[in-house]
Amino acid sequence: MRESEGVYQFGTKRIAVRVDKDRINIRVGGGYLSIDEFLDQYTPVELEKLERANPMKRFSKKVAVQKTILKHEVHESSPVGRRSPIKQRI
Repeated sequence: MRESEGVYQFGTKRIAVRVDKDRINIRVGGGYLSIDEFLDQYTPVELEKLERANPMKRFSKKVAVQKTILKHEVHESSPVGRRSPIKQRI
């Protein structure tokens, strides 16, 4: 997303972009990376940050964990899922 001339928002990062001899370069630290190098290095990191920040993703994971716990509790409380007291002591 473009913010101003030469400044873009890439995920959670604000980046400085310049074009040199028909090549797009991104300012990183004290130097520049080509657009290909930048995307290879920073895309997985930014996707992970966005995924962690997605409330629906967190909600669906929480529901899945709750269902797993509930399923486990139901299994443990059923007579088929429990061991007899004698077998538990052995």
